[in-house]
Parts: sequence; structure tokens; C-alpha cells
Amino acid sequence: MLTAEHFGNPLVEQRKLLNSEASVLLEDLAVLRVEGPDRLDWLHALLSQNIKNLKPGESAEALLLDPNGRIEQAIRVFETGNETYLSVGKTSFAALNSWLSKMIFRSKVSLTEVDLVAVAYFGEVKDEPNALFTWTDNWDKILPGSYRYGKPSTSDWPLKIAFLDSADVEKFASEFESAGRLALTALRIAAHRPDFDAEVDEKTLPHELDWLRTAVHLTKGCYRGQETVAKVHNLGHPPRRLVMLHLDGSGHMLPEVNDSVIYNGEVKGRITSVAQHFDMGPIALAVISRNVPEDAQLEVASAGQTIAAAQEIIVPASAGKVAELPKRNLLMGGKH
Repeated sequence: MLTAEHFGNPLVEQRKLLNSEASVLLEDLAVLRVEGPDRLDWLHALLSQNIKNLKPGESAEALLLDPNGRIEQAIRVFETGNETYLSVGKTSFAALNSWLSKMIFRSKVSLTEVDLVAVAYFGEVKDEPNALFTWTDNWDKILPGSYRYGKPSTSDWPLKIAFLDSADVEKFASEFESAGRLALTALRIAAHRPDFDAEVDEKTLPHELDWLRTAVHLTKGCYRGQETVAKVHNLGHPPRRLVMLHLDGSGHMLPEVNDSVIYNGEVKGRITSVAQHFDMGPIALAVISRNVPEDAQLEVASAGQTIAAAQEIIVPASAGKVAELPKRNLLMGGKH
């Protein structure tokens, strides 16, 4: 199975991904296996998600935050009943493994790096692959203890990632045609789905990317950064917000990642992901200042030119201060 930005026509590849006819090889993911009787309680105390109540076969997403509530890691979690698997990008793996190793102390926990191949696909497959585990993205759901600030995207994102031994990859790939990373990125943008390697910088709070909806359990108790998460959510507002931009395509050019987003002649943010969507045309995710009006027309400065951009709101400027909202508006609950 090959990996590439595309295999000739990324627009067609997007449709095939959505129709469960294609898959994408993800060579940039690493896996850590956590074993031992204390593993769920131990991870629960360290991460932002309710890990201790995970059942065998369940997938979750969790964040590792710094003491100020800023995102250090975004972690895919899968529980088998005997071990817990954590997946992050290869560039983040060493830091995660090192930090977790230092936090074991007397806990009955062991950590092992596992050499697996990750393949992304949508929906179901005819014959379930011989995967060690398959992680399911819950981005389109409202989970117990979660909170979604904005309206959900109308675009589908039924993502699954199968983690396989290298010997089983070709058999799995025979179920699909090949799609490239550009196709997956376009569908991710349309689904308003943040990616750690794209949308996160050294200042990012979970609230800014609407990540409280899948990666944070608001009633689970203490973990590093929890105080900031609670204060911003209940009493304050995140200083920035994730937005999807519909870009003017008349100039036949796409901006680049990190290009500036302009409002009233001032830089108010940056492009974090960009793609040509098969239905929407040129689209992007951007992180912009909260004080930019939601109905403002924006511009993107790229290669000496400006590209007009219209906002599709993901995180509204009103995000936060839920302590002032009627309780019926709070999407909290579940075990803790």
C-alpha cells in the first residue's frame, strides 16, 4: 500500500473516501501500549478525558495539557480490556512516552512502543480487517461530560483508523482503492475537525478548537490544566476561535498554511489547514481572534495577493461563560 498526497485526482478520492471505497495510509502515527491493573485509573488522573470508565472495544480522545491548560498532546485512546493503546503523531511520541514514563511512580503500569501501520477509512468494510485495534472518531457525537460550543457541521466524518501489523496491510488494502492525504484533509476541514499537527500551537486552549466536545470530560475531577479549562469554560471566553473559511476561487490559487488572516487591515489570525473540496470548492480552517465579528468578511494574504474569505462559524465569539446560561443548555452528564 502506497502513501501520497494524491493518486491523480484528489476530488474523486474524496468521494471514494466518503463512499467507503478508498483508504489512506497514515505513516506519521505511532502507538504506545499501556498494560497493568492500574492503567485506566492512572491515565484518568493524567489526561483530560474520563478514561477509567472505558469499556473493552471503546475509543476515546484525550488531551495532555500543561499547567496553564494549553494543549501539549492530543491522544487517540482504545481499550481492549487487557491493555490500553495510545496513538499520537510520530513527532510527538518521544515526548509523550518520556513524560508518561516519569509519572508511573508506584503504579502497576508498563509502557511499550508498538510498531503498527495505520490506515484511515470511512464507515464499514466488507470484511473487518485483521487489525490489532480500530479507533473510531467520535467527532460527530456529543459525549457524556462534553460540551459543543457551535453548531455541528453538515459534512460527514465517519472516520476509523485501523492499526495493523505490516504483514496484514496489503490484505486490508485490497478492500479499497487508494486515496491521498489531500482528500482526507479536505473532508476533515469540511467536518470542522481540528488536527493536532495543524491547528495547535504553543498557546492553544481546548476551547478555541471546540475540543471540549470529544477530548475533555468536564465533570471528571482534577488533572493538570483542569483549573484553566473550568475557568475559561464557566467564567471567561477563549481568546481565539477556530473558523472555517470559504475562499474566493476566482484567482485559481489556494493560500498556504500560516498565511495571515486579515480584518480591517490588521492581522487577526492564520490559516492552519487548506484544501480544494469536491463540493464546497476552496476551503480552509483558521484560528482567529475572538473579537473578529462573526459576520465580517475577511481576507487572506498569500504570495503578495489577497483572497476574499467568508466565515462559517465553528466556535462562536460567545463561547465560554456557561455559568451564566440556563442549566438546560449545558450538555454535561455521564459517569465520573
